[in-house]
Amino acid sequence: MSVRNRFEDKREFGGLIGAFLEKATKGYVLSERGRNRDISIDTDRGLWTRCDNCGNMLYVRFPKQNKNICEECGYHPPMTSTERIELPIDRDTWIPMDEDMTAQDVPGFSDGDSHGSRIINSQKRTGLTDAVQTGVGCLNGTPIALGVTDFQSTGGSMGSVVGEKITRSIECATDQSLPLVIICASGGARTQEGTLSLMQMAKIPPVPQIHQVQKGLLYISVPTYPTTGGVTASSGTLGDVIIAESKAYIAFAGKRVIEQTLRQKIPDGFQVAESLFDHGSPDSIVPRNPLKGVPSEISELYSSAPCKRN
Repeated sequence: MSVRNRFEDKREFGGLIGAFLEKATKGYVLSERGRNRDISIDTDRGLWTRCDNCGNMLYVRFPKQNKNICEECGYHPPMTSTERIELPIDRDTWIPMDEDMTAQDVPGFSDGDSHGSRIINSQKRTGLTDAVQTGVGCLNGTPIALGVTDFQSTGGSMGSVVGEKITRSIECATDQSLPLVIICASGGARTQEGTLSLMQMAKIPPVPQIHQVQKGLLYISVPTYPTTGGVTASSGTLGDVIIAESKAYIAFAGKRVIEQTLRQKIPDGFQVAESLFDHGSPDSIVPRNPLKGVPSEISELYSSAPCKRN
């Protein structure tokens, strides 16, 4: 933030105190939440928000200018897929793909509320047809194909639409000889779609094989908090380079399931990116601020590598 902007914010601060007190009485300020509950910074519910990690109150403009990162402790709250697209993609270059593709409730799953009803509610809440956005845009002037799963839409779960859109995105990158970046925030395969969801784990992996091995093109995976289950086993960890966000939770099965299966205690935090990095994966842990520059530099280096396949 520039010195001029800082002074402007300080001048506005006095006028905002009155509004803050009035809105606080009406419930606009986020109440304190448990440290284990992860929510994104909500700039539509008042002037202040509370960091889930350190508990400090933050003026909402500062985290927004700081790529949605707590300036006190560096905590990375969850982001929507739209916010994640805006982070690396150059302005006015994003061209979405398959926006109208929607899931069908083929198995007819219901546990008090039908799967079809849940999809409709999620669409109204998020404005997305399903839990992933795909398209083509420019990263520092370089065209790339990008896919981003959205945890706020049905937990980012991978159903038939998510699997199909990711597959088409990879095929588009291959056909146009573009670098591919997939950013993951998902709870895994979508249980409500049964076998159709599990089939996506078989459908996705062969497509990057063509992209990477046969065409010699770059594929970067970016697992964020959380990346679990079938997404970890497919698009989340198949990249040539895996770049994780700080404190990203990356797992196939959760800690409780592993402990019940092995019948032994598992150390806390062993599935966090920093712990996994010490054991060889991911390749790098990059904070959200420079996340645009790192894939761009890797792409430039890869395109100029002398050993690249013909």
